[in-house]
Amino acid sequence: MKIRAGVSILLLVVSAAAGAAEVDVSTLKTFGTMGKQSKILADGSEAELFAHEGRGCLTHMWFGGSFKGIERTRLRVYVDGERQASIDMDLFLGHGMGFGDDHAPWGIARIGKTGHPSGVYNTYRIPFGRSIRVSAERAPDAEDASMFWWIVRGTENLPVWLGGVRLPDHARLRLYRLENHRAKPLDEFALCDVKGAGSLYQVTMAARALRRSGSWKDLSYMEACVRAYETGATQPLFLSSGLEDYFLGTYYFDKGRFHTPIAGLTHLDKQDNSFSAYRFHEDDPVFFQNGLRLTCRCGETLDGETLHDPPETEYTTYVWLYQW
Repeated sequence: MKIRAGVSILLLVVSAAAGAAEVDVSTLKTFGTMGKQSKILADGSEAELFAHEGRGCLTHMWFGGSFKGIERTRLRVYVDGERQASIDMDLFLGHGMGFGDDHAPWGIARIGKTGHPSGVYNTYRIPFGRSIRVSAERAPDAEDASMFWWIVRGTENLPVWLGGVRLPDHARLRLYRLENHRAKPLDEFALCDVKGAGSLYQVTMAARALRRSGSWKDLSYMEACVRAYETGATQPLFLSSGLEDYFLGTYYFDKGRFHTPIAGLTHLDKQDNSFSAYRFHEDDPVFFQNGLRLTCRCGETLDGETLHDPPETEYTTYVWLYQW
């Protein structure tokens, strides 16, 4: 057994070394920019924060400001000259936070929030082949002449790895949004429905029950199982035994907020029957070869019986996929 364990470790080391050898470090070059105390968002139009030509990968973004409505600042990332940004997100929801929840400080390697009401950062790996452009636009009802700070950084010729696998050079990170979707009890609805091959990277959800009876059953929409279907499949791959379970919580998030590298609860209001949470699939990869339809359900059944009494619920979800 000791010999076998030693051989396994050696193979892992050799494999890692071989993977590292695939990267020609002499071609790596870091690029980036910053903006300081800028009124670039003052007129309410979309403003370019950064642009770069070449091949590489964004590795870091950070944003600061203290104006009303900053949580709904619209961030867009345009890859390889696309006219419609493949990543188009609200500042907070794009970093796992729903309902404008200002709780801080918290942080993990990939996302976090260190201040009030901003200090929001990410280290998303966003690959590109020809060019990358990052823009921002304040929310329509945000304060005029608002000062904004930002940092954007990346590295030329840097590959992307996921779950120990180097992704194809033509892999691209895309964001799929479902906003303010109202689901009736037991409705199953798609968070994304795409063709081709790729891997699920991250899911953020902000959900609120539309019934306030004062009963714990108002939270029973969290009984939902998250399902993944490849194109044409009638039977799903179950990704969870419940909705809070998918985000690594338990008993309707009975212990409140938490933040781990895999999942976290960024908002919980049991009076309002609402929560927001994030879930990463870097070390728990979900690969697909023939399309992906990711679904949630408003409540759940077990052995043909409805579990408890799920209410109509409103959902906003962000699903991030690497596709190739």
